[in-house]
Amino acid sequence: MLALSTACQNEAAPPVDRTPLPTVAAPPYICDHIPLKAVELMTGVRDPLVRGHFNLTSGESRRTGVCVIRRRTDQENVLVIDLSIGGYRAAIMEYLDDGATPLPEIVPGSIGAYSKPEGRENNAAYAHLLRGRADLSIQLEIGVQGRDNAADVAAMMKLIAPKLLTDAGAPSAKTASPSPTKD
Repeated sequence: MLALSTACQNEAAPPVDRTPLPTVAAPPYICDHIPLKAVELMTGVRDPLVRGHFNLTSGESRRTGVCVIRRRTDQENVLVIDLSIGGYRAAIMEYLDDGATPLPEIVPGSIGAYSKPEGRENNAAYAHLLRGRADLSIQLEIGVQGRDNAADVAAMMKLIAPKLLTDAGAPSAKTASPSPTKD
């Protein structure tokens, strides 16, 4: 009986690592700009599959990118970080009206929100930050049970937004957005 009891104890899940995300982005990075340590803490995935990159060197209207983090076991997306051009302040206001928590002004002229929607499976949490028309979103599709997943996406936004939104050449909210051009 004692051997069976000990064997069951050894099969228990490891304790949840509740270490806060780092406050400074440090290598190693994935997708050139995302701190691996922060990803591992918020997803619980060690040695994840990573696809994507951010193109911050092309013209201002084309500076975009995506970083998709997957589990190796089933290749399911656990975290998606997306930088795109074309965001709208009204979308952020709608998140806030729906109960999301406002993000601080992480970069000058930015507005954002984060949330952990009720009723979502897998401890999902989301953050969106808009500066000018540049929209940075963090979609934690599968978070670690027992962590504050909403706080994790907000902390990740604080880590990566200054680099991705500033380097993306996004105009501040006070600067008029350039008129769209047709190709």
